[in-house]
Order: sequence, then C-alpha cells, then structure tokens
Amino acid sequence: MYRVRKRINQSNLLALTESFRATDEAFASIIQHRACLETYIRTHPGFEWALDPIAVDAGAPRIVRLATGAAEIAGVGPMAAVPGSLAELALEAMLRTGSRINVIENGGEIAATSISALTIGIYAGQSTFSGQLGFLLSPLDFPIGIATSSATVSHALSFGEADAAVIVADTASIADAVATAVCNAVQGHDYEASIQKGLETAEKIGHTRGALIVRGNYVGMVGKLPQLVKVEGNVEEILKAGLVDVARPNVIVLT
Repeated sequence: MYRVRKRINQSNLLALTESFRATDEAFASIIQHRACLETYIRTHPGFEWALDPIAVDAGAPRIVRLATGAAEIAGVGPMAAVPGSLAELALEAMLRTGSRINVIENGGEIAATSISALTIGIYAGQSTFSGQLGFLLSPLDFPIGIATSSATVSHALSFGEADAAVIVADTASIADAVATAVCNAVQGHDYEASIQKGLETAEKIGHTRGALIVRGNYVGMVGKLPQLVKVEGNVEEILKAGLVDVARPNVIVLT
C-alpha cells in the first residue's frame, strides 16, 4: 500500500492506494485542473470572490463547472467546493488506472473508493471530541465523499463557529460545498442550539448521506452516516498516523 503526501501550490494532498501509478495520476490530475482553474479565474475574477452561487457557461473548464454545480446545491460561493472537486477529479484519474483502493485527501476533503474497509478519524481542534471519533467505512460505503469545514482550525473563510462540520455524500464536491454551508449555520452562544441549526441546514439542503457537527463539548449527527467508532490513541499520535497538517480541518485517513 502506497501512502504519499504532496503539496501542489495551495493543495495539500494525501494519496492512499495499492498502485503507485494511481498516485502519479492523482497528482497529475490536480496539477492539470488547478491550471485550468487559475486560467479561468484570470479572465473571470468574480469566480474567486463570489460568496453566493454564480452561473458559468457550458464551455467553462470541468473543475469550474463541477464546483459551480455543487455550490448551487449548497447555496455558497463556488470556491467553497473547489478542494472537494479537485479530489473528486483526482479520484477519477486513479480509477482509470484500475487500482482497487483509491483515497485522495485534499485539505480535509476526501474522495474514495475501496474494496477494503478504511477508518477515517475526525480532527476538531481543541474540542474534547477531537481525535476521539471516526468513521469505519465498509466496502458498501464506497464510492464516498467526505468533507470537513471548521471555524477554529482553518484559515479558510467561515461565518460559523463549529470546530468541525463533517458532511458525508456520494461525491466530494457536494460534501465540500455543503460542509461550508453547514459550518456557517453553526452560530450563537447556545452550543446545542447552534449544532441543531447546522443539522437542520444539512437536512434542508439535502443531497448528502448525513452530517456530524462538533462544537466544544457537544456533538450532533443526522442522516445515515457510516459506522461511528472510537479512535484509539491521543490526538498527537493520531495526527502523526494520519500525516496531517494541524493548521487545517481534517478528516484523517488512518487505515
């Protein structure tokens, strides 16, 4: 099994697969689609700064159309769906190699398919649940997209106050966009009420399998999530095992 970490500009990537060729194809996909996105933004700067869904023409690059479509579903700006969309496209490239275990994580957004079970840990900053909860993904859960948005662990723009808003969906692009919208909804001094508001937002948007929200000492869930498991070990050990960057929100690929 190959486990490769690579940074491509702002994309901090982790690929997990039994095929080294699949990792090469995943990273090549990220480079290609990032270049297309950057070229598009130079002539359409509004794409980068929009905080609400926008329309793009049918001739726009696929990364642009994928992110825009996911953002429309969640009611957020298209850049909120770019990391997940890049992961989704990288997964497609991995699958074309014929590999059977394919996981690509891009800054906390995961696209995956696998014939074997995988454990995904949840990092939620200083929350008491950080590094303690995870999902056990069975082969029946794949293909899957998992994304995390956080107001306390990331430099990304957020209008909410969740330590981690984790969304599970069929695709990483949709999971990414919805995670942003759900995290934005988690606001206010009443932690329990704010989590409930986030869960209601996830239900209202739809298009997902479920949501898990962590804020402080509180956690809430809705939908049909993968099997929830307790992750063994302390946060430092888990972060080391997952080869993650603690300066950003993460769902952590452990096994």
